[in-house]
Amino acid sequence: MKANHNQKKASPWKSIQLGLSILAGLLVYAYGFQITRVDLEDLRSETRQQSLTRVMRALAKPEIIAYEQEEEIINYPVYVPCPANGVPSIPEPNQTGPYLVITPACANAGETVQVEGFNFAPNTTGPLRFIPGSDPTNVVAIGRDNVETDDAGHFVFEMTLPERLSDDVQYIRATLRRNVGTPHLTKTARDTWEKIVETVFMAFLATTFGTILAIPLSFIAARNLMKPVKSPLASIALSVLGWPIGIALGYLIVRGVEGLSTPFTENIAVNLISIILTPILVWSGIRWALPQEEISKPATALALGRLGVLLLTILVCFFGLFQLASLARNLGMLGISTLGPLAFLGNFLFQTGDIVIIITPALGSLAAGGALSSFMGRLGQQTTEKLSPSGMKIFNLIFSTLAGAVTFGLIGQLVEWLYQIGQPFYTLWGPVLTGSLLGLALAIFTRAKATLPTGMVIYYITRTFLNGLRSIEALVMAIVFVIAVGIGPFAGMMALGLHTIVSLAKLYSEQVESIMAGPLEAIQATGANRLQTIIYAVIPQIVPPYISYTMYRWDINVRMSTIIGFVGGGGIGFLLQQNINLLNYRAASAQMFAIAIVVATMDYISSILREKAI
Repeated sequence: MKANHNQKKASPWKSIQLGLSILAGLLVYAYGFQITRVDLEDLRSETRQQSLTRVMRALAKPEIIAYEQEEEIINYPVYVPCPANGVPSIPEPNQTGPYLVITPACANAGETVQVEGFNFAPNTTGPLRFIPGSDPTNVVAIGRDNVETDDAGHFVFEMTLPERLSDDVQYIRATLRRNVGTPHLTKTARDTWEKIVETVFMAFLATTFGTILAIPLSFIAARNLMKPVKSPLASIALSVLGWPIGIALGYLIVRGVEGLSTPFTENIAVNLISIILTPILVWSGIRWALPQEEISKPATALALGRLGVLLLTILVCFFGLFQLASLARNLGMLGISTLGPLAFLGNFLFQTGDIVIIITPALGSLAAGGALSSFMGRLGQQTTEKLSPSGMKIFNLIFSTLAGAVTFGLIGQLVEWLYQIGQPFYTLWGPVLTGSLLGLALAIFTRAKATLPTGMVIYYITRTFLNGLRSIEALVMAIVFVIAVGIGPFAGMMALGLHTIVSLAKLYSEQVESIMAGPLEAIQATGANRLQTIIYAVIPQIVPPYISYTMYRWDINVRMSTIIGFVGGGGIGFLLQQNINLLNYRAASAQMFAIAIVVATMDYISSILREKAI
């Protein structure tokens, strides 16, 4: 039979490579054992095994249900050591009730006596202690040996006498307890219920607010949506300049409107009138300033008038928003004092109004910054289309240099605020000069009307920001928020919310990147703008996975809440840490049991919701 010449011959070098790979793997694991100090010698220690057994038994009996207990306390005399004149006669115990018998009645310290109990309640447990001194009611006790009676109420125990030498009589006390009445929840169970509810809602609010903010971030963190976005340098430079100017103007204007509304914040009647009139005035102003149809181009005076009315409408809108927040605060205070058990509804109104008052200046600033940046960006686009290449080059040189100086100057001021360097050259003039040179170089080496990949720049900045924040554990974030708002579930909710934003934004953006390109291209072929493309081509494809990710994130937040509590972030983790530190393992077991039930229940509910929604 001829040999198969097509069969490859075994290569000695491949065998050597395989052997070396196995050897390298063994070396890695061996070094890992050394670094992690793998050593089972302590596990063989009898002391550690006893401690482990005690802890495991405690964890297996969570402190959830308890009974009222009755105690049977019986003292019996004993002599340590035996008196020189012999043991005095000891009265016979009353055998109609529980009693003890100690044999022998005296012994030296360190010796063992037999303690036998009779007529106790059956199947009861309790401590057996040595009472030094001649007073049987003495509260000072030495040692603790647990005994348990049988079905007949009898027990036998060998007890070693301690080093408490005295010529006087001393005592051994048996304290046996039995359950009476019906079972009831322990204080641990009630505290656990309160904290587990707090944990669930802390995770719920963090997931809700995190999802709301993560959705818009996911669109600008998706490569397939941002890659086609390109703009000329003039448009980019003017947009960059528009952001800080718009934010500053918006903040000052909204603060001014807030100042105008402050005298009326506590007047509910003015609040109501403002809330009623604001929608009417805003609708009328928008209808006049932005007519749907117009035959000819309006005169300059009319156009300026419309612009002024539009700006005034925006101011009226902010005034009404502040009045709405003030009304919520006023009604909330009224509800807190009058609703009794439903006072939490008043607190909700008050806190919601307070949140609106705090975030409105920030939202107004961002809105103004975005509006001015968009307007100036369109202005740059139109300028690029109208000017000649030479004129456009000069335009780019001026505004690109200015945009670079402003951007790096603001970054330098942020560094100064964080690190308090106190050297203007390094934190102001140096960054301004560097930004100017970089902007100038960009304008020099870029063709006058060339478009730049602004979408990818925004994409990389957003992804870097998300990855940086996501690398910080929620536990560390909780420490920061505890300092900001104090110990409690609010700090934990804020930490979980921030971590939820960055985590979901990454997951959402990756889902956007994996959508089918066909619907996207079809919508774009109709001439749809970016917003229409997202609404009609992207969102229908991402709704099911977004729901699934959001539910899963809620489950994660519940489990993370248990750790957040270890640093004061509220929730059941605070109780768990407290009981572990106090070595109260039965109470800690109750908290772990509650966490397991909640996580399992949420997993079951989320699976049902996913099945219905997806």
